[in-house]
Amino acid sequence: MTILQAAQTIDAKILGGAEEAEKEIISACGSDMMSDVMAFFHGQGILLTGLINVQVIRTANLMDISAVCFVRGKKPNQDMLNLAAEMGIVVLQTNLPMFTACGKLYAAGLSGTSTEDD
Repeated sequence: MTILQAAQTIDAKILGGAEEAEKEIISACGSDMMSDVMAFFHGQGILLTGLINVQVIRTANLMDISAVCFVRGKKPNQDMLNLAAEMGIVVLQTNLPMFTACGKLYAAGLSGTSTEDD
C-alpha cells in the first residue's frame, strides 16, 4: 500500500511531504507512547498518534518510519512540519480516532508489526 492509499483509506489530509506520498509502506502502528514505538515498531510504515510534539517526528526518523498521521483532528505546528520535511517524512491528519483509523488500515490489508511473543 502507498502512503497516498493509506491516506485515502482513513480520510486523511496530507499536510507535508506530498511528493513522497507514492512511497510503499508495509506496516502501521498506533501509539501515543514513543517508547513503545521504539521498542515494537519496525519502520517502513505509518505511525498513527494523538501526541503532538516534535519528539514524534524525531522518533519517526530514528525508526525509519515513512509517514506520521495525527488522529482525532490534532494538528502539528509549523516546527514539526518543517522538521518532517527536512527528514523526508510525510505528515497526515485525520479526524478519525486512532482505533478506527488503525482498524480501517488493517481491513484494507496493512498489517502491524509482530513479535514471536505475540
